[in-house]
Amino acid sequence: MLEMDFLNLLKTKKIVMVDGAIGTQLELLGATANSLSNINAPEILLDIHTAYIAAGSDAIITNTFSENPIFATTHGSGFDVGHVNRIGVEIARKAADGKAAILGGVGATGQLLEPYGTYTEEQFYDASLEQARLLADAGVDAFILETISDLREALCVLRACKENFKLPVIVSMTYATESEGGRTSMGNKAADCARELEKAGADIIGINCGTIDHANTYKIVESYRSASALPILVEPNAGKPRLDGDKTVYDMTPAEFAGIIRACIDAGATIVGGCCGTTPDHIRAVAEMIGNAQ
Repeated sequence: MLEMDFLNLLKTKKIVMVDGAIGTQLELLGATANSLSNINAPEILLDIHTAYIAAGSDAIITNTFSENPIFATTHGSGFDVGHVNRIGVEIARKAADGKAAILGGVGATGQLLEPYGTYTEEQFYDASLEQARLLADAGVDAFILETISDLREALCVLRACKENFKLPVIVSMTYATESEGGRTSMGNKAADCARELEKAGADIIGINCGTIDHANTYKIVESYRSASALPILVEPNAGKPRLDGDKTVYDMTPAEFAGIIRACIDAGATIVGGCCGTTPDHIRAVAEMIGNAQ
């Protein structure tokens, strides 16, 4: 099995490109916008991964967001967690074909820790460990923890990955506001997240998705950079969603998106990609902008 050293990419490239949205692309192409498409629409998923690599992605993320035992149980999906994770990595590996790194997507549980919810940190740790082990055994090159709004949960997932595996770990938080330097929906300040995640062993810290004004993502990058020397990943949405009939639409053009990424790079981001609503065209626009700038 061919493996890539993701951290070495950061040493050899000034800016590393990851991919864009998977869920909204699956939906656009007629598949379900979740990991069930690993089983029900593998060729569509393969085409999406392949398109992002062709657009300039140095790394792609497996379609395994939140496929841990807690999420599976509470959302009643009825799928086999092990099978869905393994297939997700296999499809990504086939698309990459040695040309891109494979980041194993680990998402939030979708539940809250005590006292706000009913779950303990130990339960979150165990659920994350089970998914991380599946992804590691299937051959991912690094873990990426995305769309986490509670710093306590992020630290549980990070510990599960760092204490049991030697792979690099990216931890990407999602923010509800960019005011005051950025705060999550649970009230965690961006600078505090950066400091605590670095202290706990994260290799890379990031920002993705969320309800912020994505044009101001650079403000959160600035907060991170003021608090930590770790590499910073940014994956903004293609603007805020709107409903067009029964469809969710994102209006930001590739050129506008590239401008947002440019501001994030100027603020200190070195790993860039996209989240909800972004397409291979958005990633291509960023890749072209980076190529022109270097």
